[in-house]
Amino acid sequence: MQFYENERTALFIDGANLYATSKSLGFDIDYKRLLALFRKRAHLVRALYYTALAEDQEYSSIRPLIDWLDYNGYTMVTKPTKEFTDSAGRRKIKGNMDIELTVDAMRLSWNLDHIVLFSGDGDFRYLVAALQERGKRVSVISTLQTQPPMVSDDLRRQADQFIDLDELEDLICRDPAQRPPREQRTFAGRNQGQFGGRETEPAGFDDGDDFVD
Repeated sequence: MQFYENERTALFIDGANLYATSKSLGFDIDYKRLLALFRKRAHLVRALYYTALAEDQEYSSIRPLIDWLDYNGYTMVTKPTKEFTDSAGRRKIKGNMDIELTVDAMRLSWNLDHIVLFSGDGDFRYLVAALQERGKRVSVISTLQTQPPMVSDDLRRQADQFIDLDELEDLICRDPAQRPPREQRTFAGRNQGQFGGRETEPAGFDDGDDFVD
């Protein structure tokens, strides 16, 4: 994981995508440890976290995390999910944050040297290329350790540096004493890497555009 202490760096976190990736690896993220890691490795200017929220629910499982992040060093970017009925009469929910993340990354890039993107979404390949054209270094954090991999091959190849989230587990994971027994986890299995990272995003949906009843 190559970072420089004098690099002005910002984290752009696709919340639903990161949540799905960490769960597929069988661990939760401690966002306090994640922030401390990058503050130690680089000149961290900002950490932005993107997620859509279902505002019509009496209680959202993600709300406690959103509130904690908002008070502990993260810039929260949220919007309400949109519900609609498709031509087949199915109720669908849309909660994509790609445009907001892209616009913010381009807008803030003038004051940055290094952009760290927590997402495996291949749609971000063009954002990475545009940032590189501005002379910025771009790292992508996702994983190849799942079947299928959580990261798009095009995005991984475009990035200046690809960091497998699996290799960060020991550095950013929640205290092992707080973990449920491994057999109770939805996903199991991981490969040890040379790096090691936990707080969960209890998101109500994954990182796709649409969600169907």
